[in-house]
Amino acid sequence: MSVSRRDFLAATAATGAALAAPAVHGAEKNKKYRTALVGSGWWGMNIFRTGIQSGDVRAVAMCDVDRNQLDPAAAEVERLTGTAPKKYRDYRELLAKEKPEICVVATPDHWHPLVTIAACKAGAHVYVEKPISHTILEGRAMVQAARNNDRVVQIGTHRRASPHNISAMKFLQQGKLGKIGMVRAFVHYGGGPEKPQSNEEPPQGLDWNMWCGPAPLRAFNRKIHSKGFRQFLDYANGTLGDWGIHWMDQILWWTEEQWPTRVSSIGGRPIAGPLINDGNVQTTDAPDHQVALFEFDSFSVSWEHRRFAGNHAEKHNIGCYFYGTAGTLHLGWLDGWTFYPLAKRGEPALNVKPQLHTKDSHNIPELWANFVRCVRTGRRPICDIEIGHRSTSMSLLGMLSLKIGRGLRWDGAKEQIVGDPQANRLLRRDYRGPWKYPEIS
Repeated sequence: MSVSRRDFLAATAATGAALAAPAVHGAEKNKKYRTALVGSGWWGMNIFRTGIQSGDVRAVAMCDVDRNQLDPAAAEVERLTGTAPKKYRDYRELLAKEKPEICVVATPDHWHPLVTIAACKAGAHVYVEKPISHTILEGRAMVQAARNNDRVVQIGTHRRASPHNISAMKFLQQGKLGKIGMVRAFVHYGGGPEKPQSNEEPPQGLDWNMWCGPAPLRAFNRKIHSKGFRQFLDYANGTLGDWGIHWMDQILWWTEEQWPTRVSSIGGRPIAGPLINDGNVQTTDAPDHQVALFEFDSFSVSWEHRRFAGNHAEKHNIGCYFYGTAGTLHLGWLDGWTFYPLAKRGEPALNVKPQLHTKDSHNIPELWANFVRCVRTGRRPICDIEIGHRSTSMSLLGMLSLKIGRGLRWDGAKEQIVGDPQANRLLRRDYRGPWKYPEIS
C-alpha cells in the first residue's frame, strides 16, 4: 500500500534537518555569485539552469570544446538572464579572465579532476558532476585541492537531497529494518548486440584533441561524443562508474563504515560482442554486464548490471535492496522506496513515493540550494568532495578488479591495495602530454 500524506510527512521530516544550515547574515545574504559553467551539454545545462533559476548566481561565462553545444547553450542562458555570457574553449583562460566565484564542472568524467583542481586554486567554489574522477588518486588530489584552498566542493549525487532517499535513510538508520547483513545494488536496462560504427572527421566547431585532453586520443566517433563516452573506458568506467556510484553512495550514506575491505568482480560482453577499434570502425569497450562483490566488516554488498534482457520479469530494475532481520527495503528512483516486512508478520508492503522535478526526474534544485548555502556559511555540503571521493572509489575498485582479473584487499585509510603492486599502479594512469597527472603533496 502507499503511505498516507501524514505518514509521508513524518517520514521525510529529516529532509529539513539534512539540508539545513545556520542563518546567513550580512553581505553574503543576498549576494549573487559570479558563476561559470565548464561543459555545456545536457546535464551541465540542467545544473546551470537550476543555478540561474535559484536567483543566487550571475552567469558570467561558459566553456566547451564543442561550439555545437556551447552556442545554443549560451543563447539559452542569454534568454534566461538577459545577458550574454562570455564563451571560452579553454577552461584555463576562463578561470584567469573571469575569476568566477562558483564553477560548475559538467565535462566528461576524464576532465573532472583537472578542471576542479584548477577552479579551486583559482578561488572558485565547485559543483562537479559524479563520478568525480577516472582513477582513485585523482580523487584524492581533488579532496586535497578543496581543503588546501578552503573551497566548498559539492558532488552531483543529487539523491542525497531527494526527499524519498532521505526518508529511507531515516527508516534504515532508526533500525526499522533490523540488523542488515546484505545490500544488493543493481541496474538492469535493455540492449543487445552492438554494431560497429564508422570513424569520421570531427564536426566543424569541435576541438577533438582538447576533448580527449589527458586521456588517449581516439579517432572521432559519434558513439563517443556527445552522450556515449561512459561506455568507453579511456574516458569513463562503464555502467558501474556511471549509475553505480549513485547506489554505492546510498550504501555509504547508510553505513558508518567508510570503505570495503575486499573487492572482486567479473563481467564481459557476451551479448554486445567483441570490442573493435581497427582504425576504421569502433564499438564501445565497457562490459555489457558486471557483477561485483564488496566485503565490509559487518555486511556484504553485491552490484550487478546488464545492458540486455530488458523485460518485466523483475519487480524493480534499478536501485538497492537492503536485507534485514525485519524485512527487505528497496530504495529506488522513479518508484520511491518500499518496505517489504517479513512474510510471517502478515503486514502489507509500505511504499513512499518520490518527489522529483519533472524535467529528467531529479532533485538538483535541492542539492544546489544546499551548495549555495554552504558557500555562504562555509559549512561542508551534504555531498562534500570527500563523500564523493569515497563513493567514486568504491565504483572504481569494482572496475579495477574486473580489469585486472582478480580480487583485491583494500586499505581505505592508506588508499592502497594490499600486497598487489600491479593493481596499485592502476590507482592512477599516465596522462597524454602536455597534461600532467595531479600529484598529492
